[in-house]
Amino acid sequence: MPAITASMVAELRAKTDAPMMECKKALTEADGDMVRAEEILRVKLGNKAGKAAARITAEGVISAAVSGSTGALIEINCETDFVSKNDAFLAFAKACAELVASSNPADVAALSALPLSMESFGPTVEDVRKGLIGKIGENMTIRRFKRYAGGGKLASYLHGTRIGVIVEFEGDDVAAKDTAMHIAAMKPAALSSAEVPAELVDKERKIATEKAAESGKPADIVAKMVEGSVQKFLKEVSLLDQVFVKAADGKQTVGAYLKSTSTAAKGFTLYVVGEGIEKKQDDFAAEVAAQVAAASKAQ
Repeated sequence: MPAITASMVAELRAKTDAPMMECKKALTEADGDMVRAEEILRVKLGNKAGKAAARITAEGVISAAVSGSTGALIEINCETDFVSKNDAFLAFAKACAELVASSNPADVAALSALPLSMESFGPTVEDVRKGLIGKIGENMTIRRFKRYAGGGKLASYLHGTRIGVIVEFEGDDVAAKDTAMHIAAMKPAALSSAEVPAELVDKERKIATEKAAESGKPADIVAKMVEGSVQKFLKEVSLLDQVFVKAADGKQTVGAYLKSTSTAAKGFTLYVVGEGIEKKQDDFAAEVAAQVAAASKAQ
């Protein structure tokens, strides 16, 4: 069995908010497997252990460009929050979003080869990126983008520069904008329960099965408990089944709200800066100790 180090425990605790000793026990039981340890904590501690799992772990910005029925959402990353507020960096992100919308690049490599000149750098997006890296002194990367040009209406919403949403819809503009804001707040995984990724459903079913098994109830009751948990999960992560954040009665779903305004959501994209990226955690104490040791040797 691999050794369970303090850094592994700290990483699991940062992801789950679970107590330190519980994290160590879970890692021990999982033979050091971080993903399995998270599942064990979910079984033991419930949803509380999963609330911090999506913490932002990298810096950068989300930018959007929408013109009529054509639009794009893009994420560009950098190393520090300070640079994410840099005017040149923000202008670069905006320019890239506009290029995605207007030029329809197939991927990041194709986008990087498109013509762009700014801050005296060019003639391509990649040349500007490299130039800004040299000027600002920090690495930056184009991570991902999504383009819409299917003929449907588009609504976009940016929560600062860290969360961005585009909704493709038919119907009322205000209802679509409200829906985009709801998505930014509640972060659904899919438009409907039928569209929730199978791997998410399978993971939730596995956790629900382990929790239900601990109840000691008969198999038929356990099966019903598992199915109930999965159905509850699907409602929680499906846009149309979520309770609308502006619901006056606290009960109206997004689906019901859209129907009441004769609006239909056809799809959406949600980007959160750094989602799923592990950010390097600097050990300040270790760094100081290393500097002291180096200074001692130099004397």
